[in-house]
Amino acid sequence: MNIVSLNEIPKEDLIEFFNQTWGSSKMVISSGVYDCTRLDGFAVLNEESVITGLITYVFRDGECEIISLDSLEERKGIGTALMKEVERVAAENRCTRMTLITTNDNLLALKFYQKRGFVLSKIHRNAVEKAREIKPEIPLIGNEGIPIRDEIELEKGVG
Repeated sequence: MNIVSLNEIPKEDLIEFFNQTWGSSKMVISSGVYDCTRLDGFAVLNEESVITGLITYVFRDGECEIISLDSLEERKGIGTALMKEVERVAAENRCTRMTLITTNDNLLALKFYQKRGFVLSKIHRNAVEKAREIKPEIPLIGNEGIPIRDEIELEKGVG
């Protein structure tokens, strides 16, 4: 698997990837508003150097927060490989904890993260309503027809 730093990918390719997967490169969650094209991260490239998976993260106060994780090809280990790469960097930077936020409708993400050692730590009720004030293109209805309302924070220790 070809994993590269986002610094090695042209900015226009990152912008296009985020526009296709998230509607824009702006990520609005309880911990802040982020331009994902400006964050640290890694991508998996296929043989044609096309992005098939991407993860972004930030370091803050001894913690590593994953801001986005996308795999365009399910069940091939892309998401797991990207998570392991960020865990490695978090350990190198002496982080004690990793966190991330997903929405209440994202049942596949909740399953994915819990299988990799993350535990539910907080629920931010109605947080997505506040996020829509900044990013109105966030849909009202998500996966499986579930209304998108809440953010769920997960965490795990590093090491």
